[in-house]
Amino acid sequence: MEDAFYNRLGNDRISSRQIDELIGLARGLVADGNVNQAEVEFLEKWLVANAGISDLPILSTLYYRVRDILADGVVDEEEKAELLDTLNRFSNRDFELGETLKATTLPLCAPAPVLSFEGRTYCFTGTFNYGQRKHCEVAVTERGASAGGLTQKTNVLVIGMYATDSWKHSSFGTKILNAVKYRKEGLPISIVSEEHWVRHL
Repeated sequence: MEDAFYNRLGNDRISSRQIDELIGLARGLVADGNVNQAEVEFLEKWLVANAGISDLPILSTLYYRVRDILADGVVDEEEKAELLDTLNRFSNRDFELGETLKATTLPLCAPAPVLSFEGRTYCFTGTFNYGQRKHCEVAVTERGASAGGLTQKTNVLVIGMYATDSWKHSSFGTKILNAVKYRKEGLPISIVSEEHWVRHL
């Protein structure tokens, strides 16, 4: 029992050091306001080396996200923007991957509506546990919906579960605020969480 306690203490120290190291790494990567292919590949190598000795959800979540981005061998502009946003918020200790935002701080529909897909138009914003935004879009198009940017014709805005309490100031906050404006103007747009959306897949 004593051994287990000291092992846990040792693991806690490793985890804490890894988080500090990752925050430092994230700050270095976002310093110039851009993320390039070589930097993403370097981040993947660091995560491979560290995820195996840690049970921190943040490391495994970020690892799978980076692995997905590099799966086709090319980091496109949207992927760069998403990763930059994630690293920016992480380097500011704004949130931790693996800690989801309490839904009460988001302007979600209450009660949450039953979602359908055939003939509906979806828009996705934020960082998703399900995968990259393009994976979320494929999930709805395979079910008969269309996906794209936010317009007055959008039926459903899905907000990724890794958001922060300061979502209004984040790069995806504009879509949420515009969707709220459309809703107030009487347009039939539903604003739902990733968790609620996944339940309907």
